[in-house]
Amino acid sequence: MTTFSSTCPPPSRSARPSSPASALLDLLLPARCAGCGSVRGQVCGGCRALLECAQAGPAGPCPAPPDLPPLHAAAPYADQVRRLLLAHKERGALRLAAPLGAALAAAVRSATGAGAAPLLLVPVPSTRRATRARGHDPMLRLAQAAARELRRTGVATRVAPVLRQTRPVADQAGLSAAERQRNLRGALAVPARLAARLVGHRLILVDDLVTTGASLAEAARALRAAGCPPRAAATVAATARRGRSRPKE
Repeated sequence: MTTFSSTCPPPSRSARPSSPASALLDLLLPARCAGCGSVRGQVCGGCRALLECAQAGPAGPCPAPPDLPPLHAAAPYADQVRRLLLAHKERGALRLAAPLGAALAAAVRSATGAGAAPLLLVPVPSTRRATRARGHDPMLRLAQAAARELRRTGVATRVAPVLRQTRPVADQAGLSAAERQRNLRGALAVPARLAARLVGHRLILVDDLVTTGASLAEAARALRAAGCPPRAAATVAATARRGRSRPKE
């Protein structure tokens, strides 16, 4: 079950203002905020604060798929957060990667707790077709932004894009949770030549969004099959599942 707090925590030392270059671009080429529509750059101060104030915590579908590791998310998938994620993922609003990556970093911190071993963030890969259509790999970009934020706060973190698609899968839209699990089963693997990179690290699966948990569960299965089970999973956002509804992933 998804649990979040809407209380804004004390100002974080890790919060960063927009870069001078980004601020100059917003001044010269004003754009509407992707979250709320105000004319204040790709993300306004209010929507940025919404991401910074989100308190990450345990999340995920209920019931969860058998292979899904402990999962934490930074915010509910609704309203401004939903629009910001879609703008980054589908419309190439690349400057949103930094604030969304900071939210993902908060979910990673919530999921991992204390520990001395370095972190490896393992992004759930998009299909080759989706990456070509979008012109970028949104999840790899968010994972890299989250790793930078974690390193900046003293957590040794790298990104390990080791998961590979082994076969085509059907479009997930409109599929039930059980259908999604069947659709994705066996669709990911870790090549043997890459598995050695994972030894001695705390592996954290990362994705932008969790709905049914099928994608994260398949990614976790593939890592376990390679002998490197993930410690946890973290996402920017999570949907709340009710009854027999079929949210899109």
